[in-house]
Amino acid sequence: MSGRIITVRHGLPDQDRNVRITAREYGDWWAGYDRSGLAPGQTPPAELFDLAAQAATVVSSTLPRAIETAEMLTRGAREIRHDPIYVEAPLPPPPTPFLRLRPGAWGVVSRSFWFWGYAPNRVENHFAAWRRVAQVASRLIDLSAAGDVMLCGHGYLNWMLDRRLRKVGWRKSAHAGRNHYFSWRVYEHPSAGEAEGAKERLAAE
Repeated sequence: MSGRIITVRHGLPDQDRNVRITAREYGDWWAGYDRSGLAPGQTPPAELFDLAAQAATVVSSTLPRAIETAEMLTRGAREIRHDPIYVEAPLPPPPTPFLRLRPGAWGVVSRSFWFWGYAPNRVENHFAAWRRVAQVASRLIDLSAAGDVMLCGHGYLNWMLDRRLRKVGWRKSAHAGRNHYFSWRVYEHPSAGEAEGAKERLAAE
């Protein structure tokens, strides 16, 4: 029987959010966010350490905040597979030159523009990101054949992955933290009949 799939959002990055910036400056801020590791002094929930200890495989994106989260949860004692397929869906700065907003507000505005098709300069668009999420789901399902697999990833990509896994028959059996830092979701393997239907749906796409 296959193991569970566990998705985790990284901890709080070491990046100042208490600033008001333009859309252009937000692009620079987001690039810095991708380069930053975790802010010091954080303690993940105890349940995450337990889930990591039970995982046969731990994977993460190649961004520092995800790598450091995986290393924290495994206490630096496990091999972690890093892959860019797990990185966050992009947030291109929107074409709104006169506003000055905090980074959190820019994130909402940028995600909305991106959702409706704004993806300049060959940025991965919304439909391409969904195709990547389908590949991520297939990879995690394959890895779960060896036991529980934990992905230390990112908020929006994990949200997309939630939709994908449930679409192909996996059941969300536990979750905590909504989509905040160190939030997590656990997915159980579908029944034999559901698994066969999931394989057919994956093969048809």
